[in-house]
Amino acid sequence: MTEFAPFDYTEEEIHSYLPSGWTLIEHERGEVDATWNPKKRTWSTRIEDTADMRWELAVRQEEVDKDGRMPALKKAMDRLYVDRLGKRTRGLGI
Repeated sequence: MTEFAPFDYTEEEIHSYLPSGWTLIEHERGEVDATWNPKKRTWSTRIEDTADMRWELAVRQEEVDKDGRMPALKKAMDRLYVDRLGKRTRGLGI
């Protein structure tokens, strides 16, 4: 049984929150590669930063229900951006 996501984002909506130079990873057909995880209740897509590192942007359904679609996307992007600049660069002298 397949469960569909109760919310979704367009490519333009995602691009509006991406830092400069970051891109969405797309299917060959030019569609956004997005998935819904019914167990974790998260919608996710893959993005690539300016150093060609791939990251998963995951939006939680509980945040969408509480704050709305776009604020939940902003929170998810903020979490990803802080994680990328914080935890993952430790030990590199940055």
